[in-house]
Amino acid sequence: MSTDFQTARDALGARLRELRLSGPGGRLTGPQLSERLGWPHSKIYKLENGRQTATAADLQSWAEATGQPDAVADLHSRLKGLESHVRSWRRQLATGHRPVQDAITAEHARTTTLYIWENALIPGMVQTPDYARAVFTRHAQLMRSPRDTERAVRARVQRQEALYNPGKRHRIIMWEGALRALVCPPAVLAAQLDRLSSLIGLDTVELGIVPFAAPLKIHPANGFWIYDDRLVVVEDWHAELWIDDTDSIAVYQRTWDLLRESAAFGIDAQRVISHVQRDS
Repeated sequence: MSTDFQTARDALGARLRELRLSGPGGRLTGPQLSERLGWPHSKIYKLENGRQTATAADLQSWAEATGQPDAVADLHSRLKGLESHVRSWRRQLATGHRPVQDAITAEHARTTTLYIWENALIPGMVQTPDYARAVFTRHAQLMRSPRDTERAVRARVQRQEALYNPGKRHRIIMWEGALRALVCPPAVLAAQLDRLSSLIGLDTVELGIVPFAAPLKIHPANGFWIYDDRLVVVEDWHAELWIDDTDSIAVYQRTWDLLRESAAFGIDAQRVISHVQRDS
């Protein structure tokens, strides 16, 4: 978790502690406040000490329980600033995957050059509907989120129209392991590999594969997407990280460049895909 994020969460916790100690009815102890709210005392401790991220409902309840409802707007503003960088899957998927797809589609629309690195999955930008369906289904199971799979699949596939837009460039590299991961039925994976082959040579898409046997300049860690030079999106198990500070973006760009040095393109990428197909 980023230092900036934790600093902001610590500041929010300090503000919550201040409200608890300065209410119009007098100072409240942690146990007193937890009793008013019907929460475990440990939750009070974790929120005040930056160990847990409050929800908007938590902040509303806290302000009201300390007799300071006018503080709600400030608390919500602090939370919004915090979550602009770390977007919890639990919150994002509260109504399903489609809203998440819509948010990222808006970023795609603003972007001229998109750089993608994926080490474990075929990138969403080039997924077939059946492959995307398998990914969404398993993610919803993991997150125990509402199932809106077909709406999410339609949104993802519709976004792929940008692959053929002459005003945009998609520079995509992936680890060979992403081509082999059976996150879907074998027949679906076979069709997905055919889809990748069909994109090789498209003038708006640079598609590279880093083979298992390639010498590496840097280890092939987690996937990330770079939107021009203004935003990086990184997916983790608990959240998406939206990174917009210049220095961090530069680190991700250098990482992408190093990974690209190990990638095969054109006919060489086709050979890697064909080798995976023969092994399947």
